[in-house]
Amino acid sequence: MAKTGKNTTDTRERLLQAAGEAFARSGFRSTTVREISKGADANVAAVNYHFGDKEGLYAAVLQYASRAAMQKYPPDGGIGRQAPPEQRLAAFIRSFLHRILDEGRPAWHGKLMAMETADPTPALDQILQELVRPAFEILLSIIRDLLGNPEDNETVYFCAGSIVGQCLHYFYSRPVMERLVPMRLGAGVIDRLAEHIARFSLFAIKGIAQENGL
Repeated sequence: MAKTGKNTTDTRERLLQAAGEAFARSGFRSTTVREISKGADANVAAVNYHFGDKEGLYAAVLQYASRAAMQKYPPDGGIGRQAPPEQRLAAFIRSFLHRILDEGRPAWHGKLMAMETADPTPALDQILQELVRPAFEILLSIIRDLLGNPEDNETVYFCAGSIVGQCLHYFYSRPVMERLVPMRLGAGVIDRLAEHIARFSLFAIKGIAQENGL
C-alpha cells in the first residue's frame, strides 16, 4: 500500500516537472496533455486523475514553482516584525532578489512566470491572492513604518512599486544586463545588489518623508 502511495506521489511530481518544462517551452495553448504525459513517463489518464484537466495542471504547475521559491526565500527574509524597518526592508529585498534570480532553481520556473505575467490566465489570480499579495502586504507594512504610518496610501504604493520595479528589472532584463556590463548575477552579486537597492530605496523614502513633513 505504501508503495502505491509513493508511486502516486512520484507520478504527480514527474507530471509537474514535465508540464513546467513543456509549458515554458511551448506555452499553455500549444502544449498537449499527451506531450506532457510522454515527458513524465506517465499515462495520459494520470493528468485527469491528479489535476482534473490541462487547465488544472497548469494552475498546479504555477503554484508548485511559486511555493517552492517562497519556501526557500520567505518574504520576510527571516527577520521578525519587531526588527527595525530598515533591516526588514533589506531582508525583504534580498529574499525577493534571490527568489527571482536564484540559479539553483529549474530554468523553466522563471520563464513560465514571465510568460504568465505577459499573457495572464485565470491561474495568475490565485497565485496573486495566495502568495504574492501576502508578500506585498509585508512590503507595504515596512514602508508605512519607514514613513511614520502616513494617511497617504498613494505614496506608500508608489514607493512599493519603485522597489519591486528595481528588483524585477534584473529578472526581466537579466540576459541584457549580463551582456551590457561585465557582471554575472551569481549569489554574491545578488547580495550586493540587494544592499544597493535597499540603500537607494531608504534614501528615497526618507527624502519623501522629509519633503512631506512625515
